[in-house]
Amino acid sequence: MALISTIRKNSALIVVLIALGLLGFIIQDMMGGQSSIFGSIQPSIGKINGQKVDLNEFNRTESILYAGSTGDIYARRSALWDYFVEKALIDQEAAKLGIGVSKNELIDLQFGPEPSPIIMQRFMDQTTGQLNRQQLNSLKQQISTNTLPATARSYWAIQEQEIVKDRIQTKLVNMVSKGLYTPSWVAEMSQKESATMMDLLFTRIPFDAVDNAEVSVSDEDYANYLKENPGLFKYDEEARKIGLVTFEVKPTKADSLAQRNKIVGLINDWRQAPNDTVFVEQNLGTIDGAYVKREGLLQFADSIFNLPIGGIFGPYVEGNAYRAVKLLDRKVIPDSVKSRHILIRPDAVTPLAVIKTRLDSIKNVIETGKATFADMALRFGQDGTSTTGGDLGYTALGGMVKPYNDLIFFQAEQGKLYTVETQFGAHLVEVTGKKVTSNASGVRVAYIGEVIKPSKETENRRFEEAQRFLNANNKDVETLLAAAKKVKGLTQETSAAVNANEFFLGSLGSGQQPREIIRWAFGAQKGQVAPDIYTFTDATEFYTNKYVLAGLKAVLGPGRATADQVKEDIETAVINRKKGELIAEKLKGKQVQAAAAQYSVKVDTLRNVRFNQSFLPNNVGSEPRLNAYAFKLKQGQTSQPIIGANGVYVVNAQSISTPNSATDLNQLKTTLSGNARAQVSNRFMPAFRKSAKISDKRSKYF
Repeated sequence: MALISTIRKNSALIVVLIALGLLGFIIQDMMGGQSSIFGSIQPSIGKINGQKVDLNEFNRTESILYAGSTGDIYARRSALWDYFVEKALIDQEAAKLGIGVSKNELIDLQFGPEPSPIIMQRFMDQTTGQLNRQQLNSLKQQISTNTLPATARSYWAIQEQEIVKDRIQTKLVNMVSKGLYTPSWVAEMSQKESATMMDLLFTRIPFDAVDNAEVSVSDEDYANYLKENPGLFKYDEEARKIGLVTFEVKPTKADSLAQRNKIVGLINDWRQAPNDTVFVEQNLGTIDGAYVKREGLLQFADSIFNLPIGGIFGPYVEGNAYRAVKLLDRKVIPDSVKSRHILIRPDAVTPLAVIKTRLDSIKNVIETGKATFADMALRFGQDGTSTTGGDLGYTALGGMVKPYNDLIFFQAEQGKLYTVETQFGAHLVEVTGKKVTSNASGVRVAYIGEVIKPSKETENRRFEEAQRFLNANNKDVETLLAAAKKVKGLTQETSAAVNANEFFLGSLGSGQQPREIIRWAFGAQKGQVAPDIYTFTDATEFYTNKYVLAGLKAVLGPGRATADQVKEDIETAVINRKKGELIAEKLKGKQVQAAAAQYSVKVDTLRNVRFNQSFLPNNVGSEPRLNAYAFKLKQGQTSQPIIGANGVYVVNAQSISTPNSATDLNQLKTTLSGNARAQVSNRFMPAFRKSAKISDKRSKYF
């Protein structure tokens, strides 16, 4: 009663509170989602110099450009993001400079005599390597008559944007290239560096001449190494290093035996099967119209080739499967076959079904004698043989694409007409001659197989092992990795630094599961172990092939990493540096031969070494410190020990040849400028991106 009385006394206040609550819901609804009464609020996946990248536009572009694609979805999204970034930067710079592409220029880039590289790439004839003008002109006609299908219109509209972006980028690159030049002093220095040569007597003491136990490494050593190499571990954005423990799922002996027994059972049924084609297809085997010679059989060639027709050999192991093979037929294979054809290629206007109907009509005209094969080839053929009656001459076995090859060698009778489809289009084919000189036989075979893979029981048992291990060692990632080292059959690793949008993770590769691990890591605390077990599937046979545990090892950047964050990455280099210092101390003041004798290594010679030579012969490789110190020496002088990338060197300058003055400095300046300009196209966009302010929020959505 007291509560009811209180409510009655404060009824006005309660009404106000309810009204405010309802108003809050209304405002939230107005402002939420992708639209509101104040205007559209589109979700953004990033900004390029303040310009938003709309999620819906990104998804729409992806669906148009990659319709039907079976490639890595994360790789294509990464490529598409790069395109959006580059296009925004190019558009912004073009607006500042007043650079553009006119309507007439755009038309010329699509259909003119020198089309855009994008058109050249996408409309190239795979047979000739030339632009397919017929297909391009057909598309131009459809565009001009507004008969292009809706999906093709959408694709073409995006392609036009790509062409414009590429053209403006080319103009900007050309502007930068034209502004490059080589000063005389640079040319003189380059000429001197290229012409001055030395012959060096040297010895190298490898780092492993010192045992790891002989050196001690401190935190200060790690810090000093990073200080000396400031560009090694600098991150432009936040990154994560992830510890991974992998439980491989492998078939047991019982699994393998069960799969072998399954093949044995199928062999018994196969012997009685009334139709080999139906049986093989029902059991997911392979059957081919081709005949193979003895040398074409990869395994057990003699056993298979000598089977009687209808005989079966197996089971045997090939790769990761048990297989059995049945010999279906045997006959003599021609050494070469002469044929002629009429090729018609499909395009956006003429699909393959229409072409096949057209070829049937052409076939009927030839067979009824109303026209010759040569006449029809000249009229309808779409390759270089159309003017020679479609004649392809004699070809050896395997000399044509497989469908065409199988037809003329194993199926076609001489003088009869056949149609066949290949990657180039549809062909009307006639065999006009056969040569049989070796009388070599070939056999036609069919295969059935069973992949040797883990059973469901094995997969479940391995998952339970992973779950128990996770429950026992999930305190932190260091505990997890240390425990994995003690268990036989487990692999453990620490990934390289990955950013929030990465989809490739160490030995796990790319794909959905690596992406999920990375997404988890960017919401986790350092040291935390993921509560889930990540399941990986074989990409071909679709069984579980591994279970993975993950933990967040390090949080990096942006900026330079600390020694503690990258200690594992630089440990070998720091230890080698300490070994080098120890070796160098023992070799102070020694000549080349004495240094080599002390460590029982050989003395060798480097001849005609240049200062700017990036790679040295005699298994030395890239040693910039060696070049730098050697070219300070006078003739006959021996260096102090040089700690290089692959060991400690002692060198003696045996001879030095100095250059004459440049005979044609202007030519050298032209060459150097040309070399610099040739690199602009590759370096332009990375430099452009580095100077831009890019906010990348893709990880919120993908």
